[in-house]
Amino acid sequence: MANQRVSIVTLGCEKNAVDSEVMVGLMEQKGYTMTDDPDLADVVIVNTCAFIDAAKQESVDTILRLAADKHPGKKLLVAGCMAQRYAEELLLEIPEIDGLVGTGEFPRIVELIEQAKNGERPKWTGNPVYIYDEFTPRKTSGGPSAYIKIAEGCDHKCTFCVIPQMRGTFRSRTIESIVTEAKQLVAQGVREVNLIAQDSTQYGLDLYGKRQLPDLLRALNDIDGLQWIRLHYAYPGYFTDDLIEAFRILPKVVKYIDMPLQHSEDHILRAMQRPGRQRHIRELVAKMRDRIPGVVLRSSFIVGFPGETEEDFQRLQLFVEEIGFDHIGVFTYSAEESSPAATFSTQVDDSVKERRASELMETARRVASARMSRHVGDVVPVLIEGYDQDDHSIYVGRTPFDAKEIDGVVYVTGRDLQIGTIVPVRISHAFEFDLVGEAV
Repeated sequence: MANQRVSIVTLGCEKNAVDSEVMVGLMEQKGYTMTDDPDLADVVIVNTCAFIDAAKQESVDTILRLAADKHPGKKLLVAGCMAQRYAEELLLEIPEIDGLVGTGEFPRIVELIEQAKNGERPKWTGNPVYIYDEFTPRKTSGGPSAYIKIAEGCDHKCTFCVIPQMRGTFRSRTIESIVTEAKQLVAQGVREVNLIAQDSTQYGLDLYGKRQLPDLLRALNDIDGLQWIRLHYAYPGYFTDDLIEAFRILPKVVKYIDMPLQHSEDHILRAMQRPGRQRHIRELVAKMRDRIPGVVLRSSFIVGFPGETEEDFQRLQLFVEEIGFDHIGVFTYSAEESSPAATFSTQVDDSVKERRASELMETARRVASARMSRHVGDVVPVLIEGYDQDDHSIYVGRTPFDAKEIDGVVYVTGRDLQIGTIVPVRISHAFEFDLVGEAV
């Protein structure tokens, strides 16, 4: 396979990115050569997303664009959530696709390529039960920050979501497996690990009979050479006092809590089948800010969910302002087929959803800008990740309160800074999302 070149185009979330890294590791182990340029590849794999309509459209557009550039002998394969959910439709409507692999079968990617090369048109979309472990070959991007998938799938019944249909039931990795992978990453130069799962606060319940996220954080905190541990996607309903204490006392766990709330109004949360209600959320946030000095909060919200009135939306805006989130993401509700909410009779017009999303993002910018300005004059630790693409005399990095590829960055002036090191930076300017400072 030494002359076979493969390119992976990864769409969607960081969970997909990890899956792609595992596929790269498996293919390189078998002698395939990877290329970032699909035009130079003998095999192109599109790792798709199908979470909402916009993601599905991006996936289809990407597949069609690559299909139009195919030449005889070149193979086009589709992986991920869209392959899992729409396998038959994709094979029927896009004849240029040479094979499909779903979310539970991608460890067979080499076999899939070989079958496609032999003229077959394989389709592997079995029940998703797989999750990679510390023994699985994986090729990360090589930077100082990496993701670790601590669990896969989801057991929640959120009425707007079809992820359990695409990724299966919730299944955790063992603490030992995750710690071993983290040590392997540190040996490769990684200084920050980002823990991801559909609901990280559910971690361990299936394996140990109780939620074990605090124990996992304590075990990771003991790894020599690891400097930052960042947690994503914590449900408010399961954010326990033990977990708050872990954030408070563990020095390597950054004080950054990513807690998707989706809405503020109780009747919307009930219709979504989300855990927790507004009173509980306000109490939890107050407790976090009281017990975890300097804590930074990120959340995400859905506007235009069926039944959301203009009054509900205005209350959501007020909630975002009052809580003062450091970062938020805003999504317009997408009526996903086979999701319960798609059948609700109180759908909101698309134009209304778009207007509300724009208005809430403007509120979020205003709140974020005010909160970012408080860092001016402070000296903060910054993980140096690279250079400004237009001026290599300026470094680019992130603070503990900014997540990789999601939040803002810091533009740093300084001399002879090393990529992958954490340096103190005095902040001189703050913008809506980004900061500017000088290494000290």
